[in-house]
Amino acid sequence: MRLGVVAGESSGDMLGAGVLAALRLRFPNIVIEGIGGPQMEAQGLRSLYPMERLSVMGFIDPLKRLPELLRIRRALYEHFSADPPDIFLGIDAPDFNLSLERRLRQCGVNTAHLVSPSVWAWRPGRIHNIKHAVDLMLCLFPFEVPIYRQHHVPVCFVGHPMADEIPQQVDPLPARQALALDVTAPTLALLPGSRSAEIRLLAPRFLQAARLLRRDFPGLVLVLPAAGPERETQLRALLDDYRDLDVTLVSGRAREVMAASDAVLLASGTATLEAALLKRPMVVAYRMGAISWFLLRRLVTTPHAALPNILVGGPLVPELLQGDATAANLAQSVGSLLADRAAAKAQVLGFEGIHDNLRRGFGERCAQALAGLLAQRTVAGG
Repeated sequence: MRLGVVAGESSGDMLGAGVLAALRLRFPNIVIEGIGGPQMEAQGLRSLYPMERLSVMGFIDPLKRLPELLRIRRALYEHFSADPPDIFLGIDAPDFNLSLERRLRQCGVNTAHLVSPSVWAWRPGRIHNIKHAVDLMLCLFPFEVPIYRQHHVPVCFVGHPMADEIPQQVDPLPARQALALDVTAPTLALLPGSRSAEIRLLAPRFLQAARLLRRDFPGLVLVLPAAGPERETQLRALLDDYRDLDVTLVSGRAREVMAASDAVLLASGTATLEAALLKRPMVVAYRMGAISWFLLRRLVTTPHAALPNILVGGPLVPELLQGDATAANLAQSVGSLLADRAAAKAQVLGFEGIHDNLRRGFGERCAQALAGLLAQRTVAGG
């Protein structure tokens, strides 16, 4: 089997690695080409371009990088159309991948897409383009399936790999010991994001909120994981202005940091799901550039931004977005969780239901669905 695959950022690299590992069990001699990161490369991917070249956010950054992104996508199309893979799998990065998938499908290539674009949140008209781009949509969340069935797009709910990896109960003690933290003190994890812009816009407010929290919780331990060497350098420079907080900066190990915590203050994104699966009460925040926010707020149709809230269909965790993400608001919301164990427990009960729904054997379900797609096309062509 020959697989073409493109993942655009670290979360896609993680998902892709699970799929590739399961496919390799079914197809030991599989050949894998495309774009991915170190986890996918460890599963045998030959990456044709650095994954970091596709990692952009918001509305403005992609426009600045548009010529390079178009050049890479054109080169991938030429590569895979000249020597077609058995299946092309796009992982997330819908604005990049769906156009490539559509053109390859027109050439007769089987196409699948992992991680549904947020058609339930904004730009719902994209479903019509998706219908022409993919032979199979692989969804991480159950609420996405009816949307595709309604539009007659073949779809499979595969669950989420983190729900398979993380046990239902996670004891904070081993994580605190491994991180050399005070095992008895209240602990707050700070995760302002993995991108430079997120750090710039959120981290100062998180640290200012931590200063306010220390007034009510004098022994509060603060732990801040850095998502890679560049973010660590950026955070170290920022922490020079907050030496009074005695923040423990950790290289990577975000899951371990969250596991060690009593509460988590974090940027909206995949990390909110990870915190939920770890059963850690959280407050979710996000800020972006003013122009990007102006455009986004006019396009979004869902009332919630945080994944836990979307999954339960209600305000399970506090969301403080853009202008509401002030230090005072953040401190008040986190303080409520630390002081009111009933509020924290209510979140945890909701997280337990999320975990049960998403534990589906992600890698094997993806491999099974892709093998089924290949078999269908083989029968149809043969």
